[in-house]
Amino acid sequence: MRVCVIGAGAAGMTASVFLAREGADVILVEKNEKFGKKLYITGKGRCNLTNDCELADLFQNVVRGEKFLRSSLYGFTPQNTMSFFEDLGLKLVVERGNRVFPFSQKSSDVIKALQIEIDNLGVDVKLDSEVKSIKKTDDGFCVVTAWENIKCDKVVVATGGMSYPSTGSTGDGYAFAKSFGLKIVEPRQALAPIIVKQNVSALQGISLKNVNLCANDENGKEIASEFGEMLFTNRGLSGPIALTISSYINRKQNVVLFLDLKPALDENTLDRRVLRDFDERKNQDIKNVTRALLPERLNAYVLKCAGIAESKKVNEITKEERAKLVKTIKNLRFDVQSLAPFTEAIVTSGGVDLKCLKPTCESKDVDGLYFVGETIDVDALTGGFNLQLAFATAVCAARDIIKKSAQSAEKVNKCGI
Repeated sequence: MRVCVIGAGAAGMTASVFLAREGADVILVEKNEKFGKKLYITGKGRCNLTNDCELADLFQNVVRGEKFLRSSLYGFTPQNTMSFFEDLGLKLVVERGNRVFPFSQKSSDVIKALQIEIDNLGVDVKLDSEVKSIKKTDDGFCVVTAWENIKCDKVVVATGGMSYPSTGSTGDGYAFAKSFGLKIVEPRQALAPIIVKQNVSALQGISLKNVNLCANDENGKEIASEFGEMLFTNRGLSGPIALTISSYINRKQNVVLFLDLKPALDENTLDRRVLRDFDERKNQDIKNVTRALLPERLNAYVLKCAGIAESKKVNEITKEERAKLVKTIKNLRFDVQSLAPFTEAIVTSGGVDLKCLKPTCESKDVDGLYFVGETIDVDALTGGFNLQLAFATAVCAARDIIKKSAQSAEKVNKCGI
């Protein structure tokens, strides 16, 4: 059985290994000049491989595709991923939040471990070979590259999404899917910085801890709420909680964000704190008093949003102004304009519609055609979960191909008897 795997990223390399180990004749085609170009930059070059958590926790971190992914993830758990790489000789370390990294802290070692195994298994690797099209033939498929036509029995498309297009993730798999009539859910940025309509350039670089960010839809209904760390950019919000929120709002319109700068205090408690500070420093400018609550540049921004002049004396602040200040600190509003472009998005949300695929990642209408990893409409939060989805779907597809090949061989044998 001959299988063509398109894309030498996390999913493509993993599928190739599992197929070749079971005796399949594997051709791995990659348009870049080397393996794992996107994998190389994941986790800031450290490569957060997976998350050493229970499956229940993993599913809680899946944003889209949880039901579809059950077969894949039960069949290849985070612990299976860890064992797989350890068996390849890669030493691992589990860090805060159960995040799994190579002990060396080098993504290149992850790629090297996979590449060595691929070489040892005799996989036919074709680098610098961009696939132009996939055609169905009477006895399988013909994968057309810039240099040759590759005939095969099965095809695994593992070309990634559209995030970080400089690494080669330019949505090629979507074009292949469309050519076979498969529906594509519009690709959108996920785990991306949020661009807001307000001018926040003065806040660029301010990092906040222990804050709460809430996203509401146009009807005021809460979409998501996250507590933790955040960072202001020159155009909006980034950092862990903003990136997480982005994955939940990327298919929504007219989203409004509310940032609670003091979530540990309710409005009444915060008001008493502010009033106490006011009583102690009645004759000072308000900006000098509220600076105890907020970083200097953010302090100026909050006062402006509350409609209070920075130079106004504390003893001139009315009860209504104080109430507005407290409410602003607890509900600093930002209107979402868009998400940062795919060049800044960690993963892609969208892709091949799951309704077009079997749980094994095979097309329902085209036998022998599989889509895995970021090509399909699944995505998860940060923490190693997205790579886990890539590995699990790749293994699921590979196992299904091997299983069907064995069943076909058995039928042939029976007919021969």
